[in-house]
Amino acid sequence: MASLDEIIDDFSFLDDWEDRYRYVIELGKGLPDLPDDMKTSANKVMGCASQVWLVTHPEGDPENPVLIFEGDSDAHIVRGLVAIVLATYSGKRASEIAGLDAFDIFSKIGLVENLSSQRSNGLRSMVNRIREEARVRVAA
Repeated sequence: MASLDEIIDDFSFLDDWEDRYRYVIELGKGLPDLPDDMKTSANKVMGCASQVWLVTHPEGDPENPVLIFEGDSDAHIVRGLVAIVLATYSGKRASEIAGLDAFDIFSKIGLVENLSSQRSNGLRSMVNRIREEARVRVAA
């Protein structure tokens, strides 16, 4: 899976949205499949037009754990967006995630302005879900 720095760098070389769109789909193809037994209603992200699942694995310090995320979608472009969200947040401490607004990053790479309002809302739902999970774990 590509790191966030690699994704940002790759986006900087892609001039038109068609190339970026294909790249997002490629990122999704590189995302490991989420096992079917993890595709539950509890892991489903509400607010996404496509099916999206996110699973959180806390590691280390219970008061500020490192959060590892897994995700999947039934739609190619959304699966790529999941890959970008995971590259942004997975492997960071809960306190860092709670304060990190991925939309600053997505705007910088020109991702948000080319998404449909449904996809943009779904992306926001994924980010909000991850940040809320982080906030709950820091507060615990």
